Amino acid sequence: MFKVIIPAAGEGRRLKPHTHTTPKVLLNVAGKPIIGHIMDRLIEINPDEVFVIVGVQGEQIEKYLRNNYNLKFTFVEQKDPKGLGDAVSRVSEYFIKTKSPVLILLGDTIVDINLADLIGKENYIGVKKVDDPRRFGVVETANGYIIKIVEKPIEPKSNLAIVGVYYFVNSELLFESLQKIIKEDRKTRGEYQLSDAIQEMIDANEKIKTFPVEYWLDCGTPEALIATNRYLLQTTHYFKPREKVVIIPPVYVDDSVMIEDSVIGPFVSIGAEAEIRNSIISDSIINQRAYVENCLLESSIVSESAVIRARAHHVNLGAFSELELG
Repeated sequence: MFKVIIPAAGEGRRLKPHTHTTPKVLLNVAGKPIIGHIMDRLIEINPDEVFVIVGVQGEQIEKYLRNNYNLKFTFVEQKDPKGLGDAVSRVSEYFIKTKSPVLILLGDTIVDINLADLIGKENYIGVKKVDDPRRFGVVETANGYIIKIVEKPIEPKSNLAIVGVYYFVNSELLFESLQKIIKEDRKTRGEYQLSDAIQEMIDANEKIKTFPVEYWLDCGTPEALIATNRYLLQTTHYFKPREKVVIIPPVYVDDSVMIEDSVIGPFVSIGAEAEIRNSIISDSIINQRAYVENCLLESSIVSESAVIRARAHHVNLGAFSELELG
C-alpha cells in the first residue's frame, strides 16, 4: 500500500497569459488537463490516497479532480511557495503514523511509463539522459545506486537528469531529511530543494536506484505544451466526421465543438463548446469556448473563451482575450 504526492502549486509564469485564469496543471493537452493525464496513469495502480499541494486558484484543481476521479484526495495549500522540498514537506504530518511508501509526481510533468514498475521494495528516482544536464537536477551513480545529486550543475559529471518521478519505501526518512534542511534553512538557488533532502537520505546510507524514463513531457512553456499535445495525440486522438470540414488526424475534437468550412489537423486539440469558422488550424491547442474565425493558425495556443478573428500564423492568446486583425 502506498500514497501519492502531487505538487501542483506552481504559478506557471512562463505560460502566461494562459495561467492568469487557469492553474498551470489544468491547461489542456490532447483533450484534457495536464493533471488529468497524470491521474489516468495513477488510477491504474490504485493508490491509497493522493495528496495534492495547491496554491492560487487551488479550488479549481480540487473541483476538477473530485469531479473526475474516484480516489481519496487530500488537498494541502502552499500559500508561500519556497521550492519543491517545501511543497512535499507540507504533507509530512499525514505520514508520521503510517510511514507509508510514497510516490511523488510533479503536477506539470507527464511521464509515459508503467508506474506499477516503480512500486515495490526499493527506492527509485526517474531519470533520462539529456544533451544539456545544466538545466536540470542531475544524479551521479556508482554500482547501480545514486551517490550524488546536484541541482543544475555548472559542470555536470553525469547526463542523467531527474524527470520528476520519485518512489521512496522509507517515507519517514524522507520527511526527516526535509525537516532537517528546512530547520537549518539550507537552500539551493533560494529554495528548499527536494534533491537536497534526497542527498541527506543517501548520506544516511539509504540506497536509491535510477529508473529510466523514455518519454518525459515537461509542460512548462508554450512550446513544450504544444510538443506534449503533439506526442499525446498519437495515442489519445478522437473526433467525429463533420460535413464541410476536413480533419487530418491525429486530433482531439470535443463533440460539442462547432466547426464550419475549415481544415483541422494534424496535431490539433479543440476543447468543449469552441467554435471554428472558415479557418485552417494545425499543431495547435484551442481551449474550451474559444472562438476562431477566418484564421490560419499553426503552433498556437488559444485560451478558454478567447476570440480571434485574424489572418495569423502563430498566436499565444490568453483567456477572455479578443484579437481582430485585417
